[in-house]
Amino acid sequence: MPRIELGSYVEDFITWLLRAIPGVLDAISAVVTAITDALTLALTGPPFWIWIPVLALAALLVRGVGLAVYTLLAFLLISSLDLWAETMETLAVVLVAAVIATAVGVPLGIWAARKRAASAVLRPILDFMQTTPVFVYLIPAVFFFGIGAVPGVVATTIFAIPPAVRLTELGIRGVDPEVVEAAHAFGAHPRQILREVQLPMALPSIMAGINQVIMLALSMVVVAGLAGAGGLGTVVVSAVTQLDIAAGFEGGLAVVLLAIFLDRITAGLAQRPLTGYWTKLRNRQSAPATARPATEPTPAAAPAAG
Repeated sequence: MPRIELGSYVEDFITWLLRAIPGVLDAISAVVTAITDALTLALTGPPFWIWIPVLALAALLVRGVGLAVYTLLAFLLISSLDLWAETMETLAVVLVAAVIATAVGVPLGIWAARKRAASAVLRPILDFMQTTPVFVYLIPAVFFFGIGAVPGVVATTIFAIPPAVRLTELGIRGVDPEVVEAAHAFGAHPRQILREVQLPMALPSIMAGINQVIMLALSMVVVAGLAGAGGLGTVVVSAVTQLDIAAGFEGGLAVVLLAIFLDRITAGLAQRPLTGYWTKLRNRQSAPATARPATEPTPAAAPAAG
């Protein structure tokens, strides 16, 4: 059987694409570089003793005392390992990639939930994206954008999109049809139904998708260290190439601690109701306004007829 030169066709297409849209690629590179550098500067500029209380406070408000204590101890340990700057660089890349992947994936999930044809088209594409080895994403990314943080962000974003699409579609399709029919009966516009009924009821599933986006982005960022993305990925890759067990363990431990923090934060945001102090404070503020008096005054008795 003759061999099909499929790989060469893909290579020719990528080469043509690189020549056809150089301005678009340069614009994407400039925007991603500016956003990533700005966020990295914001995270690495202030010293660790400023950021750690802020992160612990965010954990306290979202999830409670347990996560706040974990956040404090985990980031103090990361700082003691002299990996604070690398961890913040990794966090910046993860946040940028997760925001872009969510901004692309959630609308696609809404489209797939509302259109069966769109779901049928997107399903094999998402299957292909999820089963492609992670290293394969780096090849066209480096080819288009060179070495640095940009190919790492682009490859991470593409790798992390599928769960946002799938879980958004699953959440919207899981909304009770009777609720949607009731909204239709009251004359609600389809956009109103989506905005005020389906999206709020599908929020836990959507937040679970965002949680998976962040976890996949964090796992891909380490691989993106091969493309010069920086952060903890570079630490781990350098340790592997030099067979440095100590540096590899410390870099891997920092990745695990950061992953647990991000996972618990997004899981806390997905819960309904939230379990953190922010919700408790809101409930305390709203309780007096909604509370009804324990005893209601009874109307005065009418005088008896003489």
